[in-house]
Amino acid sequence: MKIVIAKDAGYCFGVRDAVNLAYDTAEKFDDVYMLGDIVHNENVVRDLNKAGAKVVNSIDDIPENKKILFRAHGTVPDLWDNAKKKGREIIDATCPLVHKIHKEVKELEDEGRKIIVIGDHGHDEVVAIAAQVKESLIISNQEEAKKIKKYRKIGVVSQSTQMIENVNEIMSVLISKIYDVRFINTICFPTKRNHEQIKDLAIECDVIIIIGSFTSANSKRLTKMSKTINK
Repeated sequence: MKIVIAKDAGYCFGVRDAVNLAYDTAEKFDDVYMLGDIVHNENVVRDLNKAGAKVVNSIDDIPENKKILFRAHGTVPDLWDNAKKKGREIIDATCPLVHKIHKEVKELEDEGRKIIVIGDHGHDEVVAIAAQVKESLIISNQEEAKKIKKYRKIGVVSQSTQMIENVNEIMSVLISKIYDVRFINTICFPTKRNHEQIKDLAIECDVIIIIGSFTSANSKRLTKMSKTINK
């Protein structure tokens, strides 16, 4: 039996750096606290917990002398403000590409545009992107796009791990409904690369195995893409 491993299988640089930062911080300061899972993989979270990088639900659950690590997916502004008001020391593990999306939506808002985020409802990254501006709308699929009202000017970004096919379907609807559309393609390069590789492997191989987590939107997308090409 021949086993083919995707050329770029494994962490993207944003997740790799965030996980390494959590390990390094826990080792240096005995422990560090994270508001929610640093990445969507229960095995990684469990291993980090053993190393001293602990998950809590609230800033109030963190001892005053301990550091807070903000996760790879990005964090809503209110949480940043709350931590700073309490005088807490923050270690920022946000992916640089996610920070860039935050900057893009603010610039689109400054142009007077209604902000639309293409992404999964409730996903940490999407919630944080949408929260960067006063009013935003999250759209996850073409059917939702068809139901929105007609705005004159919109600015559109996407969750960094979205499938380009889904983004294109949604954009085709928005362009047909709205006069002035400015779209910034914020799908990250590692995601584009992984999606292209999985498409090739699904054609080449009889069976595709996705090693990931059922809580990971990225793992679910890779699985969906594989099944679409080769059931």
